[in-house]
Amino acid sequence: MQFENTLAFAKKMDKNDPLKPFRKEFYIPRVNGKDSIYLCGNSLGLQPKSVEKHVMTEIEDWRKYGVEGHLHARNPWLYYHHLFTKPLCDLVGAKKDEVVCMNNLTVNLNLMMVTFYRPKDKQTKIVIEGSAFPSDYYAVEQQIRFHGLDPKENIIELLPRKGEVTLRTEDIVATLEKHKDEIALVLLGAVNFTPGNSLT
Repeated sequence: MQFENTLAFAKKMDKNDPLKPFRKEFYIPRVNGKDSIYLCGNSLGLQPKSVEKHVMTEIEDWRKYGVEGHLHARNPWLYYHHLFTKPLCDLVGAKKDEVVCMNNLTVNLNLMMVTFYRPKDKQTKIVIEGSAFPSDYYAVEQQIRFHGLDPKENIIELLPRKGEVTLRTEDIVATLEKHKDEIALVLLGAVNFTPGNSLT
């Protein structure tokens, strides 16, 4: 594909997009009588039209079975992670033994850092995107305190240059080089929460 920075090119790509039919599967909020352009996928995406039926299934089973829904619900809760294995594999292009669905992001970050954050001697600091998603930042603070350290002294925030909104790769590399003897862990998402740029 040869990219063109034109409205005509964008309309052409939209028209030929093989995923275009999926738009009809979601409720799109209307603003001033028109469908909005909804780009908030990191926090709360659009509601799928099919979700109400699925949520009501769980509500009904909760009412009917109570705690026994863990074993007797139509989608037994005890095994919910097994139900998502194949769809997640298909989504990310992974094998069945490479994917597991578990907990929420904050719990998973804490579990990951319990394993990988091992402060020792001078290497005690965690590098994180400045203005990261609040729960990510709280998890980092929790882990630093867990090891008896002060978050104010052990968090290195990556921030865009003055007057810019995205992080530059060369600035990230320079920060890592500058603090290489102090860093115990680098925690960066593939897409930054506030500036929205993708790391390469």
